[in-house]
Amino acid sequence: MSTLTEEQSSRKRTFWFAFLFILIAVIGLTYVKWWPYYHKAILSFQTHSIGDSILQDQISASFSWSAAVDYTIAYFQSVWKAAILGILLGSLVQVLLPSGWLLKVLGKTSFGSTAAAGLASIPGMMCSCCAAPVAVGLRKKNASVGASLAFWIGNPTINPATLIFMTFVLSWKFTILRLVIGLVLTFGVSFLANRFVKDTKPVSIDQLIKDTEVDKRPFLKRWLTSLRSMVLYVVPAYVLSVLILGAARFWLFPQLSDSMSNSLFAILIFAIAGMLFVIPTAAEIPIIQTLMAMGLGAGPAAALLITLPSISLPSLLIVAKSFPRKVLIFVSISVVVLGIISGLIGKVVL
Repeated sequence: MSTLTEEQSSRKRTFWFAFLFILIAVIGLTYVKWWPYYHKAILSFQTHSIGDSILQDQISASFSWSAAVDYTIAYFQSVWKAAILGILLGSLVQVLLPSGWLLKVLGKTSFGSTAAAGLASIPGMMCSCCAAPVAVGLRKKNASVGASLAFWIGNPTINPATLIFMTFVLSWKFTILRLVIGLVLTFGVSFLANRFVKDTKPVSIDQLIKDTEVDKRPFLKRWLTSLRSMVLYVVPAYVLSVLILGAARFWLFPQLSDSMSNSLFAILIFAIAGMLFVIPTAAEIPIIQTLMAMGLGAGPAAALLITLPSISLPSLLIVAKSFPRKVLIFVSISVVVLGIISGLIGKVVL
């Protein structure tokens, strides 16, 4: 009887912990993402714009560390709420969500686990850096490489709000191209990344759940430990890499001559630059809008459409210890290659 009572108590505790996580996620996303994006969607429909490009000063400015600091400040003013939410959810994933459930749903290298995580990413609508702490938390809970990547990459690439903004500001052709390549990245590349994980003997998920140690420390102590680790691991590399990229942006996005503005060389350069550079959610839209108004061709613009939001150097640094190096190299190359493919398609169709 006592054993049954303990099991019932454990199930109730697990249920309420999971409910608490979902409640915090819903409240946080409503405040940080869903409500502001509702208003931004109306703005994009009425004005065919969602604001100025975060690279606006690049038109007339030249390299300086003060300009790098200005970019860093502008960037964090845009993302600080989402960044805090990402770190919070990344720490809470480790202490609130039941390990057994996570392992059964997201712990496999099957396409099902990858697909479940990719679908779960859609409501998040975060940029790559703000989604990265949650991916780190998933990996700490033994979610598979494919599932964790799908959640991380899916947040920025198949963000429904961004797709809506894009349709009103750029065109439906940009939206279709982004959606198709985004789905390939989120579900295809993430699933294939499982192959780069060091081969291990097949393990039963049920056995793995039994072997997983239960942390019996009080909830608050476990969460504060997780949160402290997340902050110390994420924040320094995040801030420093954004500062460096803010300084390097004048070389990453050069102004091209008319003859080069839609060339294969420009597509290659902008695909690589977009993969490395860091932007807030949906900032690729005003960036592309501004650069095309300055004469950038549809090819390089289409490359940026894919590579700018997908990943970035700061987000790669945040997840660096959570994924094998081969996986991150594969993902980075895949983003660039798909960006080039998008650029070649865009050169013809856009």
